This record gives sequence, structure tokens and C-alpha cells, in this order.
Amino acid sequence: MTSAAVPQPRREGREGTSATSAPRGGRRSLAAALLLGAVGAAVVLLTSRQEWAAGTVSVAGGDYALKAKGSDITGVPAALAIVGLAALVAVFAVRRAGRLLVSALLTLSGAGTVAAAVLGAGDSAALDEQAADAAGNTAATVGALTHTAWPYVAAAGGALLLLAGLLALRYGRGWPAMSGRYERDGTPRPRKAPVVDPDRPEDLWKALDRGEDPTREV
Repeated sequence: MTSAAVPQPRREGREGTSATSAPRGGRRSLAAALLLGAVGAAVVLLTSRQEWAAGTVSVAGGDYALKAKGSDITGVPAALAIVGLAALVAVFAVRRAGRLLVSALLTLSGAGTVAAAVLGAGDSAALDEQAADAAGNTAATVGALTHTAWPYVAAAGGALLLLAGLLALRYGRGWPAMSGRYERDGTPRPRKAPVVDPDRPEDLWKALDRGEDPTREV
């Protein structure tokens, strides 16, 4: 009888460990998603203001230097970063199917940011337009074209948004919602009974209509 009773405490210990590890895992994934999403969006927005490409165009006085920021080449990464950041915040305002949809939006925003940044790394359309304006010739194009590493930094920021979205898809069901502490059990909050003024006959009649005793002291 002694040997049969020994394994029971061990099973309880394992169950207790698994029960406590689940909330910790949820908190870790929540913190990681928030950090990755916030940093990723900040990186993308920052890189969109940096110089992505440079070149020259021949004009009457010689070569004219041209420069293009990320926002000049493409506004898609910055726009998707804002959408992703909004989706990250909205994850905590919705539940169930709504949370799944918002998490998917966050994931797609990250993937789209990566794709747009990589495509923008080799784009010369913005500099070609500047070259045509500087030369006064619509056929003029940029020469000595060079690109910086900033587009790939923007792609890395988009990858962080993508990871945040994947975490939300995987673990978001267990994350708390903004109104969770007010509606934990789903029961309606009790209403406070209106105060009856004994000096006002209309209050007395209303209390009687509600089935209350207007003479009862509150």
C-alpha cells in the first residue's frame, strides 16, 4: 500500500508545474510580441527618412548629384509599419475571431514591409524623375547609381513586425484583453438602486412601482 501511494504526489507536482508554466509562457510571448512590434515599427519609420540611393545626372554645368530618401522611393514600408503598430495595439482590444484577424493583419504588414523594402533597394524611378527635372529632359536618367544599406535595415524592421504577428497568431488567444478585468466572469455589473427622497412624492411612487419599500432605510 505504501508503494502505491508514492507516485501520487509526483503527479500532482507535475500538474502544478505545467499549470504555472502556461501563464508564464503567455506573459513571455506577450512581452516579446510587444517589444518586437514596437522596435520593428520604429526601425521602419526611422529608415524611411534616411538616404536609400544616390547618383548623378549630366547637366550644362557638369554632373549634378542626386539623392533619394526611403520615403521618396516608396512609402509602402512606412505605411505598413503604421498599420502593423495599430494592429499590435488592437490585438488587446478584441477577442476570439477578431483577435485572430488582427494578428493576421499584423503578420501581413510585416511581410509586406519586408517585400517593399527589398524591392525598393534596387529601384531607380525616384532618381530618374529627379534627373529628368534637373536636366530639363524627360529622357534623362540617373547615372552612377548607388544604394545604401538602409533598405535592408527597413526589411529587418519588417521582419520584427512579422515575428510579432506570428507570436500573436500562436499565443494571442491566451493574452489578456483591455476589458478583461471588468468582465472576467461575463456577468453583468449590478446596478445601484436609485436614492429615494422621502420629501418627493414622485420618488415614493416610482419606488412602489419598482416593488421597493420607500420607507426602508438605505
